[in-house]
Amino acid sequence: MEQKRKTAREIIEGYDGPKLRIMEVCGTHTHEIFRLGVRNILPENIELISGPGCPVCVTPVGFIDEAIWLAEEKGCVITTFGDLIRVPGSEKSLAGARAGGARVNPVYTPTDAVAYAEEHPDEEVVFLAVGFETTTPASCMAVKQAKEKGLKNFSILTANKTMTNAYRALKGSADAFLYPGHVNAITGADSCAALVDEGIYGVVCGFTAKEILTALAVTITRLQEGKPFFMNCYPRVVTDEGSTAGKRMIEEVMEPCDTEWRGLGVIPQSGLRLRDEYAAYDARKKFGIPEMKGRSNPACRCGDVLQGKCTPADCKVFGKGCTPLHPIGACMVSDEGTCAAWYAYKRDVIE
Repeated sequence: MEQKRKTAREIIEGYDGPKLRIMEVCGTHTHEIFRLGVRNILPENIELISGPGCPVCVTPVGFIDEAIWLAEEKGCVITTFGDLIRVPGSEKSLAGARAGGARVNPVYTPTDAVAYAEEHPDEEVVFLAVGFETTTPASCMAVKQAKEKGLKNFSILTANKTMTNAYRALKGSADAFLYPGHVNAITGADSCAALVDEGIYGVVCGFTAKEILTALAVTITRLQEGKPFFMNCYPRVVTDEGSTAGKRMIEEVMEPCDTEWRGLGVIPQSGLRLRDEYAAYDARKKFGIPEMKGRSNPACRCGDVLQGKCTPADCKVFGKGCTPLHPIGACMVSDEGTCAAWYAYKRDVIE
């Protein structure tokens, strides 16, 4: 008689092998895993750890300092996604700068910033371009639009990052990765499949309960087999080649560069900057921004959280000095931040 196939949940709950550490790289995965109660069904020998898949969280302190300098010293109108406004810089956040008179305007898209610049030709408008491959094409489109319109008062401050070299930097921090489906929708599944030859394993994961459970079950099964593996568990969205148009847009406007990740340091060729033909829209070049190192609050352990070296509960200020209303670190600010997820869904760890 044919044996009944196990469901994804049965595979997860029935695992009784050696301890496994699986890193869900994406901040959206972290929040969904908490919201759906997935952690509640995990046996003790499976540990889910959160990675650096929140673009706001990995943006270094120095970038915030640069943006504040542009606002306060050059009188620029800073346009940005809302969650970046409260991320602490060395001395204050953009919210703090705005309280002191700086102009900081939240926008929904980079092209909204272009529209604002076109409507206010006497103001210097800077968009803070933060994000991974998912949002980078929109920033590139904004730069192209500004150039086509002949705008002289628009530029972007880049903190765009790419994920592949981050996985390399995190090698050994987990047994396998749950790769972020929306990033791979742009880069394609092939970008992660190629990492198998380097000893980096994982699966592309979607965002519904079924997709997350399936990805976890596949990961557990493959790890038990003890062989190199990669699988695309989000085929309804992610193809092998990804978004040709999106990748073409990025390649046309930007080029790879070394860049700093909060907690991970400088990762070679993991950032994106504007190509020379778009240098007029590079805020660093346009305004001659001085080099800024940035100083994190020594009490904050965001860097360790982003590498999976500790949980938010291991940080002495979590839920006490550091809360969503009064964040000390970026991981408590963003809707994709690990600390914000723990604060919202795991309040029992707060004494």
